[in-house]
Amino acid sequence: MYSNLRYIRIALLALILSLSLSGCGFHRAPEPTGPTPVKAKKVVRTAYSQMGKKYRLGGASPSKGFDCSGLVYWAYGQNGLKVPRVTRDQAHAGRAVSRSQLRPGDIVVFRTGLRSLHTGIYAGDGSFIHSPRAGERVRMESINVNYWKKRLITARRIVR
Repeated sequence: MYSNLRYIRIALLALILSLSLSGCGFHRAPEPTGPTPVKAKKVVRTAYSQMGKKYRLGGASPSKGFDCSGLVYWAYGQNGLKVPRVTRDQAHAGRAVSRSQLRPGDIVVFRTGLRSLHTGIYAGDGSFIHSPRAGERVRMESINVNYWKKRLITARRIVR
């Protein structure tokens, strides 16, 4: 009985060691950033074309104005890409990418309050385009400003 127990312990130790060295087979290589696809660049240009438009709660068109998720929804839609209309669903759309792998056209999602999320479109060079809040207009801001930097919770890649 003692030799069987010893054999089981050795086998378990070998299994644990092999799994730890192999990363349990679940290790995924990072997604290559590579050049930005043309369609992603078009999404950024489309969002940029709305700079200065008024914020409007529930708005998702140039004629009515935009809320944050409405701008994202509209810019993608104008380029034949479907994304969810509301912020909480946009926060789960596509594939998650790390901050270091951000590329123009990615959706950036921020936690701005206990239960509040905010979305925008990463434009490159540390900037994103968004429709901030009532009384404001669509604009570009730095993602590296302390306010946004500490509130970024995810980035989502729609266009690969």
